[in-house]
Parts: sequence; C-alpha cells; structure tokens
Amino acid sequence: MKTFVLDLDICNGCYCCQIACKDEHVGNDWMPYARPQPDTGQFWIRLNETTRGTVPKVRVSYFPQMCMHCEDAPCIKICVPGAIYRRADGLVIVDPDKCTGCKLCPDSCPHEALFFNEGMNLAQKCTGCAHLLDDGWDVPRCVDACASGALHFGEEEELKELIAKADEQPEGCKGRVVYINRPKTFVAGTLYDPKEKEVIIGAACTLTDQASRDSYHVETDGFGDFWFEGLPQGRTFSLKFETHGKSKTIDTIDAAADVNLGDIAMDIS
Repeated sequence: MKTFVLDLDICNGCYCCQIACKDEHVGNDWMPYARPQPDTGQFWIRLNETTRGTVPKVRVSYFPQMCMHCEDAPCIKICVPGAIYRRADGLVIVDPDKCTGCKLCPDSCPHEALFFNEGMNLAQKCTGCAHLLDDGWDVPRCVDACASGALHFGEEEELKELIAKADEQPEGCKGRVVYINRPKTFVAGTLYDPKEKEVIIGAACTLTDQASRDSYHVETDGFGDFWFEGLPQGRTFSLKFETHGKSKTIDTIDAAADVNLGDIAMDIS
C-alpha cells in the first residue's frame, strides 16, 4: 500500500510542493482521475505556517496538509453515487464522471482536504498523482519537487522505519499520510543583571515538570538567552536559575502553548 511520510523537522517552508501541485493540475485534464484544478480556491496540498511564541523568542513551523487517503474514509461512506473509491494501492480517488455534485463529501472531510468546483459541479482533491504513477513515476509531483527531502512516498514496507517514528495521528483518520517530528513546546527567555545592565552568561537553568518531576537543563548563551525545546505539551513547570552563588526561581510556568518569558531580572552582585 502506498504511503506518504512527511518529516516536519526537515520542512523549511519553500512551498515547492504546493507550487508543483498547481503546475501539475491547473489547466491539465488527467482523466479518469481528475479534471483540471482551478487556478484559485483549491490547494490539493497546502503549506500551513504557524508562528510560535512571541517576539523575540519565535519559531516558525511548517505543516504540509493534504488528503490523508484515510483507510476508513468518511468521504467514501457518504458518497451516494459511489464516485469516491479506493485504489488497490491505497489512494482515494474522486471519479469525475460519477460525481453528481451533491456537495456532501467536502463537509465530511475532517482535514478540509476536499473541495468543490462550482464551474464543473464536482468534488476534487489530491489524487496522489495517480496518473503519473500509472505512467511509471515512482512518486507524485509534490514529493519529486521537495527540495529538503521532507516528503517521502512509497510502499508501506519500504518506509516502515520512518513510519515507526510517526507521531500520534488525528483521531479517526487512519490515513496513508504519516507525520513525524511534529513541533513540540518550548520555554525561552533572557536573563539579565539589572544593576550591571548586562545579560548573564553561563547561568545554569533547570526546568522541572511539576507533574512528572522530570528536569531539563540548559545554560544561558552569549546573549543571556535560554531555550528549552522539545518539551511535552500541556505541562506546568517551575524554573530555577543558578549563577555566582545566587539563585532565582519562577514557581509556575503554564506551557499549554510555547512560552516567551521575556527579560528576567536577577541580581547577582
């Protein structure tokens, strides 16, 4: 069975996948799998950008989103004329000839990956470039165009090592699209001495999970900055700074989302 694996740690937001999909499908008729994709209004693969934290402690994450080619696809279940089907290789296809334009399937998709073409009166979505695979291609255009190597496509058995690293998938999906290395929470800030009006370099920073008591350790860098990254999500922490025989503690940090603690004053004189 064909499977996509998307490594979010490698994706750099170049948009090549989205552009390649448009180049392949806009203005091109790939029957029996797809009529031309409209110039605007549809992204069969779209790159979502998320800005995490607040200035100046910011990370930008990129998330390519597409049809998940679900094993238990709700769009197949709801399609009255039977226009949506699964190929033997696992790809889910909307048959343009059978689609009656009832508009039931777009709302059934939990991933907002099904679109309706008003001009053609039919539902459309990612086909996994089935026309190219049938023509001898090994991968769809989006994967072929991925400059960073974040997108993978192939037989499930061939990709089993990557699939084993998969993050928890969206509930009820069971898709043929697997994500690995989803962004995790960070806690960051800057430590400075208010009397000297200088940042504090090399201070020991210990972040402690108040529930599990797991601890994470970093030191402030040459700019007085500290970053705790890859933290479990939705936790509450305490943070202790130690340097020059002095210490300072922040008792409670709610890390339901990424946290920028800003400038933290610590008198070390």
